[in-house]
Amino acid sequence: MHNQELTTKHENITKYIETLEVGTRLSVRGIAQELNVSEGTAYRAIKEAENLGLVSTKRRIGTVRVEKKEEGSFEKLTFAEIVPMVEGTVLAGSEGLEKSLSKFVIGAMELDAMLKYVEAGNLLIVGNRAEAHRCALGLGAGVLITGGFDTAPEVKELAGRLSLPVIGTSYDTFTAAIMINRAIEDRLIRKKILLVEDLLPADAPVYSLPEQAEVRDMLELVERTTHTRYPVIDEEGRPSGIITTKDVIGAKQEETVGSRMTPEPLVIGRRASVASAGHTMVWEGIDLLPVVDDRRVLVGVLSRKDVMKAMQSIQKQPQNTETFEAQIWSGMEEVRGDDGSLSFQGRITPQLTSLEGMVSEGILTTLMTRAAYRTVQDRKKGDLMIDSSAHYYLIPLQVDDPIEIVPVIVELSRRFCKIDMEVLCRGNRVARSMFTARVL
Repeated sequence: MHNQELTTKHENITKYIETLEVGTRLSVRGIAQELNVSEGTAYRAIKEAENLGLVSTKRRIGTVRVEKKEEGSFEKLTFAEIVPMVEGTVLAGSEGLEKSLSKFVIGAMELDAMLKYVEAGNLLIVGNRAEAHRCALGLGAGVLITGGFDTAPEVKELAGRLSLPVIGTSYDTFTAAIMINRAIEDRLIRKKILLVEDLLPADAPVYSLPEQAEVRDMLELVERTTHTRYPVIDEEGRPSGIITTKDVIGAKQEETVGSRMTPEPLVIGRRASVASAGHTMVWEGIDLLPVVDDRRVLVGVLSRKDVMKAMQSIQKQPQNTETFEAQIWSGMEEVRGDDGSLSFQGRITPQLTSLEGMVSEGILTTLMTRAAYRTVQDRKKGDLMIDSSAHYYLIPLQVDDPIEIVPVIVELSRRFCKIDMEVLCRGNRVARSMFTARVL
């Protein structure tokens, strides 16, 4: 009963915070007095609201109501997120840091021409041009001043009055723009990483059993849902075990599931990646993984089938922003032999070399690893998790050297594979690897 009362208080505080305007400052004491709850309850509820993206705590500013953002959404980028991107400082208008921005404008032209491109919600990136700062603020845009310059006192006063931030950075305009672009690419990559919570249906019921439930209760649940395994939860809703239909063979109807379950189950957080969940399930040989929140309370379950479908879906999705690994592999071309075998051809570019002008061993390992992944996908239509690998580098490669990667599958079963890999340059063997891996 106590936990239910606490949950209700947290929900009431969350609903109250949602009604506040963006930019409103909050305090533990203020929430406690307003809603007639203890300061401890108010503190925990505010922390929960922060996890939900409703509030944000900033140094020297405090806790403020912010606009809830979808993860990785560029349209919801805020001025506050620009500050660490450019290692900047807030010169004025800190009250407007949590406002969203929609576009960047580089002020590299005459003032009249520049202002044609500036609109409300933009960020003007410009040097020490106080008049441009003032005009941009007047149009509802924030300002990023590059080169380590300051701005005029009247501009700072205007920024404070309009609650629009003026940010300063020591980097030049070109470098600052590159830093922001790189940070946004990182956000886009994160957006494409599939998380466990993305696989949890919003309104689907989570089937579980309390420890004190009887075997007859489980059998009724099996008949109703046709599932064969369930998480077992304690009084606080935290997973304490896993029970399957095999565990209750020969059990009496009145026995509790807590006495028949497998205790101390592996769990995974909802913000973990699907790839890490799959690795855990394959490595540990389990078919069901309870998903928990920050308080370790059960919020869903993940099956091996869910993970396999998700991994196959990821492989079919086009990538707008590439990781370094994807960029390294992009120069390789697939070649299909007359016997159906798969090999890969490419050329050593300057980006793939070390400071000495020779190909980096790490880059060459990455190429061979990607070739192993692609080879197994071509045969099994599944994903690969490397267990171990051994590499031998025989001859150094230089810029513009042509290479051919030739994989040979030594062993391939339902869940295990072994691949022999060699790298050739003009017919000469320059590297060789042996991979052992598990197939998902």
